[in-house]
Amino acid sequence: MSGPGGSPAAGPRDVLRIGNASGFYGDRFAAVREMLTGGGLDFLTGDYLAELTMLILGRERMKDPARGYARTFLKQLEEGLGLAHERGVRIVTNAGGLNPAALAAAVRELARRLGLPVRVAHVHGDDLLAGGRWSRASEYGDLTANAYLGGAGITACLDAGADVVVTGRVTDAALVTGPAAHWFGWGPEEYDRLAGAVVAGHVLECGTQATGGNYSFFGAHDVRRPGFPLAEIRADGSSVITKHPGTGGVVDIGTVTAQLLYETGSARYAGPDTTARLDTVRLEREAPDRVRIEGVRGEAPPPTLKVGVTRFGGWRNEVVFVLTGLDIEEKAALVRGQIEDALDAPGTKRPAEVRWELARTDRADAGTEETASALLRLVVRDAEQDAVGRAVSGAAVELALASYPGFHVTAPPGRGTPYGIFEAHTVDAAGTGHTAVLPDGSELAVPGPVRTLDLADVPEPELPRPLPAHRARPTRRAPLGLVAGARSGDKGGNANVGLWVRTDEAWRWLAHELTVERLRHLLPEAAQLPVTRTVLPHLRALNFTLEGLLGEGVAAQARFDPQAKAVGEWLRSRHLDIPEVLL
Repeated sequence: MSGPGGSPAAGPRDVLRIGNASGFYGDRFAAVREMLTGGGLDFLTGDYLAELTMLILGRERMKDPARGYARTFLKQLEEGLGLAHERGVRIVTNAGGLNPAALAAAVRELARRLGLPVRVAHVHGDDLLAGGRWSRASEYGDLTANAYLGGAGITACLDAGADVVVTGRVTDAALVTGPAAHWFGWGPEEYDRLAGAVVAGHVLECGTQATGGNYSFFGAHDVRRPGFPLAEIRADGSSVITKHPGTGGVVDIGTVTAQLLYETGSARYAGPDTTARLDTVRLEREAPDRVRIEGVRGEAPPPTLKVGVTRFGGWRNEVVFVLTGLDIEEKAALVRGQIEDALDAPGTKRPAEVRWELARTDRADAGTEETASALLRLVVRDAEQDAVGRAVSGAAVELALASYPGFHVTAPPGRGTPYGIFEAHTVDAAGTGHTAVLPDGSELAVPGPVRTLDLADVPEPELPRPLPAHRARPTRRAPLGLVAGARSGDKGGNANVGLWVRTDEAWRWLAHELTVERLRHLLPEAAQLPVTRTVLPHLRALNFTLEGLLGEGVAAQARFDPQAKAVGEWLRSRHLDIPEVLL
């Protein structure tokens, strides 16, 4: 699949073209074929792992120790492996999940069956439960514990001539830093170059979110079927984000900015290869659907690696009551009181956690029954299934003829389902057992970082001058989203919300207007939470971290939007006084 010396059969060595064909386990199945046939590539990557995915794969591995990897990837390769071989494209993916050795073996068997001379390697060492390297597992019942490895193991596999590299839990950006370091021969202390690849990798990792998917200003573009992104990386670490010609969606400064802000926090974006300084990133529109990333600075990585831990959290049940027409608040109060009385009845074990939420989706004088209805959501949790099962479902069912007029629920209540918890921990970066298993089956220990640097907060940069008085007035009460775009997401129990504006004048307003206190006012759910603000002047962007908004993480489903995907759009819908010159 590669030419002499490990280089691709065609294409200059001064530019690396690396694409993405998956942003999550379940992404567009046809993307591998589309990326391989849509234009020239040197590498194709696929990101299949998220916090929730590790819990899903952990449950699969419990049922069958031979499982624990993303099986969809193997199905995609039934067609894609031959296409990649024909075109000299090498493949790097974290689809190995909890069992990269098993997926690598399956890829070898697929290649044998297809008659393809494909060299397969894999990386392991992230699974800290293997070999008992995670001491708290027995005490807390951890299901998975995986360190976020860097790209050095991938580089070693590619240096040994691998055509396909399968990993377990590596950082999403490692799928790009590994190939880039191999392609250009970067050493482990070339932090600026590595940081440039980290930033490019972060833009690519979520697939079509870089090409118009989930984009605040979607109405300005045709985003019905956005193409997947690719990066053209140069030896100095700079890159151009683009997509194959003729594919849908758009690549512009806004789509790239949105993805840069996604699931990040501090201006120091820490990783095992380098800490990338997001406050140094500069974007420039080079041409239609081409955005250049340059100026990225990097620092030595921190002395520890992030460890993602999942475990069984307990049992959960949910009932959604439909309240229609008049007296919505009174109907909600009636049924809530009835359920609370049942949960507190003698001989009944009250669930450890009981949460109610009334969503006023109803409209006055509605033309359909559905638009006349509000939803009252009850969520209960407990360590014991009995406490959330019959005690809750029975209480709800028994009210069918004895509660508010029009009583019904969206679905019959069940016995309760298990839920998981995600926690982030750290481990010494030199102690994971990071290992590259080369195409010939030999194993190569991957050394830890040459140097490390403890993380520290970045002082807030100088803010732009506020708008002059004659520009700041008059104002109009309007949604923030008329001026700013946003993207939000989750990291464990925290949510991040990034906002950006498209003009210098709007930035002069936003940087002063949207303080932490103003954000808490606009998002009352965050009023009592620790909130931090990161200022990124080169991107005209603010990034907020809302600590604890998501409880124990996405798997616990503690919130209506458990991954905070729409918190940014909620914020954009909130009204405040905006200078009319910006509207």
